[in-house]
Amino acid sequence: MIPDTSKRTRSEVLFRHASKLIPGGVNSPARAFGGVGGTPPFMKKGEGAYLFDVDGNQYIDYIGSWGPHLFGHRHPKILQAVEHALTIGTSFGAPTEAEAELAQLVIEMVPSIEMVRMVNSGTEATMSAIRVARGFTGRNGIIKFSGCYHGHVDSLLVSAGSAALTLGCPSSPGVPAGATADTLVLPYNDCESLQAAFEKNNAELAAVILEPVVGNMGCVVPTPEFLSLLRALCTQYGTVLIFDEVMTGFRVAAGGAQSLFGVTPDMTTLGKIIGAGLPVGAYGGRAEIMNCVSPVGKVYQAGTLSGNPVAMAAGIAMLSLIRSENPYPKLEEISKTLASGFQQAADEAGVPVRINRVGSMLTVFLTSQEVRDLATATTSDTVRFSKWFHGLLNRGVYLPCSQFEAMFVSAVHSTSDIDQTITAAKAAFADLSV
Repeated sequence: MIPDTSKRTRSEVLFRHASKLIPGGVNSPARAFGGVGGTPPFMKKGEGAYLFDVDGNQYIDYIGSWGPHLFGHRHPKILQAVEHALTIGTSFGAPTEAEAELAQLVIEMVPSIEMVRMVNSGTEATMSAIRVARGFTGRNGIIKFSGCYHGHVDSLLVSAGSAALTLGCPSSPGVPAGATADTLVLPYNDCESLQAAFEKNNAELAAVILEPVVGNMGCVVPTPEFLSLLRALCTQYGTVLIFDEVMTGFRVAAGGAQSLFGVTPDMTTLGKIIGAGLPVGAYGGRAEIMNCVSPVGKVYQAGTLSGNPVAMAAGIAMLSLIRSENPYPKLEEISKTLASGFQQAADEAGVPVRINRVGSMLTVFLTSQEVRDLATATTSDTVRFSKWFHGLLNRGVYLPCSQFEAMFVSAVHSTSDIDQTITAAKAAFADLSV
């Protein structure tokens, strides 16, 4: 169904109203159209692979709530689990059986995790993991990589990706200089810089944190040499290696990106899919590190709603679905078809693109350069991307509203959905040639 672009009046009214009440009219910058211009459509419901806005327009959805809807919107088994949890209660402030059940599933599916602590968001997970790594090592220094986004944590909001990159402010006012004084920022995939940083700073380095497949400067894939060196250096100098798999965990594989690349981190942060779209996050790792966390250890971290029974029920249903249905072969097949279709459409229109993909995560970069780090990602033509984005949106395809975000394919996208998307992409690329 092609949206009637004249029928976005209700969204425009709602956006104007929201802008008077909420900064920018949105509760997360990633939802704004700051990187592409225009007014974001306000959504009324999701169903399977589709979104429906308040004006009655239907879209093929490649955001999937930024990753968690591996099986599309409103999967019946997830809804059933949530509905059952609601009949029992929304929150108790006391332990429940479901917390241990979800923890058991996570530990069984991600071998590097021996113990896990539930939190309420990916930001909480990364913030907590950094604190625990510092407590475990007795050091303060952190290495992060430019273009990687790890939530709005003060010490990590330096050269960040995601909406911070899209909006042109990779650091933020309100972050004191002292909060980032111990954060060293390196280029992604740069072995030489990594080696030099460890040689100079190893005695101060508590942790290295990275997205093992970057999603927040667009999809950027690590080289085997980079990950191998990173693991070796962290082992050599006793530095905690943290994989931020908030986006990639259970998305690119059942065991996360670490299982794809065969590199074992000391700690892992999770989110998105383990809540099946509800607010949840988690951090875990080696037992000797996790036993530093209060009340067993001295590193304090708490949360009244951590392990919320509704979110736990949704997460148990999601991970159980992954185990029973194994969506990854289908996701690989249809995502490969989509990426190939995008490439062919761009080639036919004479538009230079680079497409990076790992499993069901991918980004179409409007650049002729290979994209392997932030510097090459930002060679993309964001003006042309904006036009391409709107060309697809107006043809019923909803992509991330930024050149520097990954899109997500779900297991319920049909062959017809993929074909319609490629057809829309051809027309949108053709528009760029005019």
